Amino acid sequence: MSHIATQDRDQDRRIITGLAALTLLLALAGLLLGSLPLSPWQVLSGLFGGDERLAVIVFDIRLPRVLLGLLVGAALGLSGAALQGLLRNPLAEPGILGVSASAGLGAVLALYFGLAQISAWALPLCALSGALLATLSLALLATRDPSPLGLILAGVAVSSLAVALTSLALNLAPNPLALSEMVLWLLGSLRDRGLEDVTLAAPFIISGVLLLLSTGRGLDALTLGEEAAQSLGIGLNGLRARVIGGTALAVGAATAATGAIGFIGLIAPHLLRPWLGYQPGRLLLPSALTGAVLLLAADLLVRLLPTRQELMLGVVTALLGAPFFLHLLLRGRRSLS
Repeated sequence: MSHIATQDRDQDRRIITGLAALTLLLALAGLLLGSLPLSPWQVLSGLFGGDERLAVIVFDIRLPRVLLGLLVGAALGLSGAALQGLLRNPLAEPGILGVSASAGLGAVLALYFGLAQISAWALPLCALSGALLATLSLALLATRDPSPLGLILAGVAVSSLAVALTSLALNLAPNPLALSEMVLWLLGSLRDRGLEDVTLAAPFIISGVLLLLSTGRGLDALTLGEEAAQSLGIGLNGLRARVIGGTALAVGAATAATGAIGFIGLIAPHLLRPWLGYQPGRLLLPSALTGAVLLLAADLLVRLLPTRQELMLGVVTALLGAPFFLHLLLRGRRSLS
C-alpha cells in the first residue's frame, strides 16, 4: 500500500513539474509573441524601463494579459475540479452550472447602474455576489437530487435565469456606449486589461484558490460517501463552505476581470484523469496549472491568428469546449446504457 502511495506521489510530482514548466514557457511566449514579435532582450528592456516604447508594449499590454491568464486559468481549472469532487459529478463546471453566468450578471448590473464608475470595487463585489448565490443554489439542489442529469438541469436553469436577466439589462441599456461595453465584456477577453485589473482581482482569486486547495483531503474522503467521510473526521458543512466560498471568490473575481470564459473548468480535470485517476485531492493543483496552460495557449492563439479583428477569448473557449462537453455527455450516457 505504501509502495502504491509512493508511486502516486512521484507521478504527481512529475506531472506538476511538467505543467509548471509548460505554464512558464507559455507565459514567456505571451511576453515575446504578438503583432510585433520581440526578442528576450527587448522584453527585459521593456520590463525594466530601458525603452519607453517597449515598456508600453511589455509592461502595460502584454504583462497584464499574461498575469491574468495565469490567475484566471488557474481559478477556473481549480474551481471545476473542486466542484466535480464536491458534487461527485464529472460534468460540473462553473460555466455549465451557471456560476460564471451569475457572476457575469452581477458585473453587468454594476455596469448598468453605474456602480463601476463610482467605485473600482463595485464590479468584482457584484460579480462575487452573483457567483456566491449561484454556487449556494447548486449545493442546495445537489443535496435533493445528486444525479448528474438533475444537477446539469439545475445548472441550466440557473444559467438560463442569469442569461435572461443579463439580456434584460442589455435590452434596457441607457445608451449605445453602455450596451457596447457590456456586450464586449460578456464575450470574455484578456485584451485591454491593465495592471490595475490584476491588482484588483488577484487578492480575491488567490484567496479562493487557497480555500479550494485546502479541500483535497475532504474531497477524497467524500468519494467514499458522506457517512464514511464523517466517520473519518471530515466536517461536511465546513467542506461545502470552503468549496462554495472558494469557487465564488475565484470565479467571481475572474469573471469580473476578464468577462465570461467557459469550459476551462470542465476540460482541465478531464485531461488529467487518465494519469491521476478519480481522486479529487490529487486533481486540484494539477487542474489549476492545466487551466492556466489552456487559457494562456488560447490567448496566444487569438493573438496570432491572422484575422482583421482579434477574436474574443470567451468565443474561442466556447467553440472548443462545447464539443468536448457533448462528447463527455454522450460517453456518460453510453456507459449507463
